[in-house]
Amino acid sequence: MKALVKTQKGKGCLELRDVPVPTAGPGEVLLKILAAGVCGTDLHVRDDQFPYWPPVTLGHEFCGRVEKVGPDISLVAVGDRVVGEPHTKACGHCYLCRTGNIQICAAKRSPGWGIDGAMAEYLVMPERLLHKVPASMSDEVAAVIEPAANAVHDVLERATVEAGDLVAVVGPGPIGLLAAMAARAAGAREVVIIGRDVDEPLRLPKARELGFGRTVNGQQQNPVEVVQELSDGRGADLVVECSGSAGGIAMGVDLARKKGRFCAIGLTRPEPIPFPYSKASFKVLDMFFCLSTSYTCWDKTINLVAGGKMNLGAIITHRKPLAEWESVFADIDHQRALKAVLIP
Repeated sequence: MKALVKTQKGKGCLELRDVPVPTAGPGEVLLKILAAGVCGTDLHVRDDQFPYWPPVTLGHEFCGRVEKVGPDISLVAVGDRVVGEPHTKACGHCYLCRTGNIQICAAKRSPGWGIDGAMAEYLVMPERLLHKVPASMSDEVAAVIEPAANAVHDVLERATVEAGDLVAVVGPGPIGLLAAMAARAAGAREVVIIGRDVDEPLRLPKARELGFGRTVNGQQQNPVEVVQELSDGRGADLVVECSGSAGGIAMGVDLARKKGRFCAIGLTRPEPIPFPYSKASFKVLDMFFCLSTSYTCWDKTINLVAGGKMNLGAIITHRKPLAEWESVFADIDHQRALKAVLIP
């Protein structure tokens, strides 16, 4: 089968190559991959900026159809369409695993970097990590459930949104837009989405297309003043930081009200980033740092999407064959794409 493989350590080193079709063992199923989403992590692996064990097939966002089942399978059947949690090699016996936090197990090896992933024709997954998707949901939309589940876990389960909250989202990339949709679905009265000049060609217009009327270019307008005006001078109840930039992080503290909540999603570069600790302390902010997904957020996300509360299809700008991965990655690099889906 064809697979997009990170062949060795070093920047680049990606190759579409023929690899053997994997075999499902006990408790596992063989999936025919119908669509695979491209995540920033895939580009970080390409650029040698994320842990990985080569040679390894990229991709952890996917929709697949059950092709074959191994022994001891009872929850899914051949023909089912599923999505899957990328926590495949969590150890199962450490403190984190035994308290239901397998997503941050130190031994975890996820598809796409720790073990072979979904940018291939077939993928083997443990049955326990799979979730069925309804027939009404397209393969491409289902492939974006994983990043949407991240947003639901981070914004609704970790930081929480209360009805009537004013939410400010810093960074209008795919995760920022998904976080904004999740906040709106949970009852936020207003979601302010903040970007920069580079976001004007695609990202901020997409936010407006999705119905977010309060979009702010932080290089043309002062986002803090906008949020102050909307909140009678209090500030945002919840700030969702999705840029991972020093400026975005610092501004997030300025945006938040006293006793507000700060949800950190955007990943930063390895070097330390200055943080306005004293200002956050005097505001008595609740800080939530987020990574990956919980079991509970997956079915919530599937139901939100199936019920029309989160429009994942609107952020998919590229639907391309796996063979065209290079042009798709280039478009993501140059912000000509929001969410891209590859079809093996």
